[in-house]
This record gives sequence, C-alpha cells and structure tokens, in this order.
Amino acid sequence: MTRRTPYLITAGIILLTAAYLLWIGREPICKCGYVKLWHGTVISSENSQHISDWYTPSHIIHGFIFFGLLSFFAHRLSFGWRLVIATLLEAAWEIIENSDAIIERYRSVTISLDYYGDSVVNVVADILAMILGFYLAAKLPVRVTVALAIAFEVMTIWLIRDGLALNVLMLAFPIEAVADWQSAGR
Repeated sequence: MTRRTPYLITAGIILLTAAYLLWIGREPICKCGYVKLWHGTVISSENSQHISDWYTPSHIIHGFIFFGLLSFFAHRLSFGWRLVIATLLEAAWEIIENSDAIIERYRSVTISLDYYGDSVVNVVADILAMILGFYLAAKLPVRVTVALAIAFEVMTIWLIRDGLALNVLMLAFPIEAVADWQSAGR
C-alpha cells in the first residue's frame, strides 16, 4: 500500500455511493434539468438538488465532528485512514437519509414537506463538504473549529430556522413547539 491508498479508497467510496443511489432510482441532478452552485430557497422542490444549499454547513460540521471523534478514538491511524472512516460514515448517512423510510420520516416530522430525497450531485457535494470540514478541523485550532461550528449553526437557525442540531432533534424526537416555530418563519 502507498500513501495514496486511503485517498483512492475515499474516492472509490464516493463513486460507489453515487452509483448505488443511481441504482436505487435517485435523480442524478435536479428534475428542473440544470445544476446550480447554490440554491437558497429551503421550502422548494429544488432544495437538496443542487451543489450547495443551506444544509451544506451541516455537512462541514459532520467533518469537524468526525475528525474530533476519530482523533480521539483512532489517533494511531493516519489522517488518510481516518478520512476513509469519516467518508464511510458520511456515505452511509447519505444512503440512509435517501432511503424511502427516512425520506417519509423527514416529510412527516420536519419542515421538509417537499423533500423527496437528495439528487446524486447533491449527495456527492455533501460528502465533499464533509471532507472539507474534516480537512479544516485537521488544520485549524480546536477553538476555531468549534467557533465555526457554532457560527454555522447560529447562522442557519437564524436565517432558515433549521440546522444540524434542529434537524437531528426533529428527526429523532419531534417537538410540536419547535415545528410550529420553524413553520412560522415560512
């Protein structure tokens, strides 16, 4: 094995994830027929269909979290092998998130009423955003990484009444008062 092996495996995980999602019938790109760098309308059939959106910061935070956890629990592994594990975790989440059961869960208990799954382009971009977060966490001081995570969460909660923490909360333990507050901003 060479030093490039974990990076080649990481690329393979991304390609296999995209191939699997195409195989199960997920749209390769937005049904609108084009791909945008940014889509900023949350309540829209185009949300999670383009390269980036208001949920991209949550995937960067995933990278921060995975880097921190793997630095603690797998500190003897090289950066590249920890990145492989992080990419596997993110890819697994993307596959689970785009399963019919989770899509229906999102639609029934979160503000994502028009959510029908991510496009494959969006999934690949989300995984790449996690990789960016993982890389940033490796290079930045811990306090800067934590400050960025908090800033991303505050920004998305303030601007769209959603974010990683609220998304997880509402998916796992839906609270009607939170759902009402989220809907009031729409």
